[in-house]
Amino acid sequence: METASLPPGLLAVRDSKNTSGPALLFVPEVWLSFVDALRGGALDTGAATRQRES
Repeated sequence: METASLPPGLLAVRDSKNTSGPALLFVPEVWLSFVDALRGGALDTGAATRQRES
């Protein structure tokens, strides 16, 4: 995943392995809220743990 700042105040997010694919656009505040939720475990579904146990 890679991000890029775009004017006027947008952030583009795309799959770095598929650079010709689509990009999602966010306002920075929403993206930062998402990243904070990931770091805080709020979006943890346990899927990574289940994969390691398999």
